[in-house]
Amino acid sequence: MAGSTNGKSQRMKFGVFMAPFHRVGENPTLALERDLELLQWLDMLGFDEAYIGEHHSAGWETIASPEVFIATAAERTRNIRLGTGVVSLPYHHPLMVANRMVLLDHLTRGRVILGVGPGALASDALMLGIDPARQREMMDESLGIILRLFNETEPLTYKSDWFELNEAVLQLRPYQQPHLPVAVASVQSPAGVTLAGKHGAAVLSMSIPRDTVRSTSLKELWSIAEDSAAEHGKEVHREDWGLVVGLHLAESKKEAVEDIRVGGGRLVTEYFGNTLGNEVPDVPQDQIVDFMMEHNQWIVGTPDDCIAGIERLQEISGGFGSFMIRVEDWAPREKILHSYELLARYVMPHFQGSLVGIQTSNQWASDRRAALQENRVAGLRRATDSYYANRE
Repeated sequence: MAGSTNGKSQRMKFGVFMAPFHRVGENPTLALERDLELLQWLDMLGFDEAYIGEHHSAGWETIASPEVFIATAAERTRNIRLGTGVVSLPYHHPLMVANRMVLLDHLTRGRVILGVGPGALASDALMLGIDPARQREMMDESLGIILRLFNETEPLTYKSDWFELNEAVLQLRPYQQPHLPVAVASVQSPAGVTLAGKHGAAVLSMSIPRDTVRSTSLKELWSIAEDSAAEHGKEVHREDWGLVVGLHLAESKKEAVEDIRVGGGRLVTEYFGNTLGNEVPDVPQDQIVDFMMEHNQWIVGTPDDCIAGIERLQEISGGFGSFMIRVEDWAPREKILHSYELLARYVMPHFQGSLVGIQTSNQWASDRRAALQENRVAGLRRATDSYYANRE
C-alpha cells in the first residue's frame, strides 16, 4: 500500500493545501492571481491535487469561496484534482454544499474533492453567530446529510435545530461514482480522525504533533480513525491519508533556510501569534525556521533533505499516501516556483516509481559497457572496410 514505511510500494500522491497565507499590506488581487498561477504551474509539473481554503476574516486568508476559486482554476488547468480545503460545514446549509460540489463535479469532469472541516477561525464563527463549542457536532451532522444526498435518490426530509430539509433531492447526481471523494481535516485532536472514520472519509492531517507538547501522535491518530471506522461499519485506507507540511527547497540547505528566514518568521509571529493569538515558538523571530525544522513542522533544504524528511514522516506515522505542501507566500515568487519544480524533478520520482526502469536500463548498459564498446568498434571497422573494398 502507499502507506508502507519506505513509501515506494505504491505511487505516493503529491499536492498542496492552499489556505492561502498573504501578508497584510500587499495587493490582494495580485496575490489571488499568484495563487492561480501556482496551480497552473503545479498542474504542468504533475502534482496530483490541490485543496483550497475557506475563510472570512483576519486579513491573511482571503478566499471566501473555494468553489468559485476552483471553478476559475479548473479552466486554467488540465489534470490536477481540485478540492475544497475546506468547506466549513457549520457555515452552510448542507443541501447547498452538496449542490455546489456536484455542479463542480460535472463542470470539471470529475476533478473535484469535497474537503470538510468545522471552521478554523474563531473570528469567522463570531461573525456568523455560531457557537464554537458546537462546530464539530454541526459538522458531523451536516456531513452525514451530505453523504445521504450523494448516495440516496429518495427525497430526504430532516429537521435540525440549525437547518431543515423537506423532501430534498439532488437534481444532478454526482459525476464521479459512487460520488466525489470526501476528506476530513484533522489537526492534533482526535475529533477529525474520529469523524473521518465514522463516515469512511479520507484524512487531511493539518499539522504534525510536536515532541515538546502533549498531543496525540500520528500513529495514535490513525488508530483512532481505524477504530472509529470499524465501530460504524466503514473502512479507512492509509493511501487516503494526507499529511500537510510546510516545505521550501533550494540548491543548498543554507540557501533554502535563508530564502524563508524573514517570511517564515513573519508568518508565525504576525499571523498565528499576533493576529490569531495562537501559541508560537518561544524563540526569536529569525530563529523560527530553525525551530520548525527541528520539530518536523517544516521541511527546508535540498531535494535530498526532502526525501529524508518524507521517509522520516512515513516512519513516525506508520505510513500515509499523500504528501501535501502547505502553500506559503514566504519567499520571492521565482524561488517559490523553483521550490516546487525541484520537488517535482527530484523528489516525486523517488516515491512514485518512475525512475525504476530508467535506473535499471542505465545500470544494465553500464555493466556491459566494455562489451558494447567492442561491438560498436567492430561495427565501425566492418563498415569502413566494406566502404574501401567497394571503392577498389
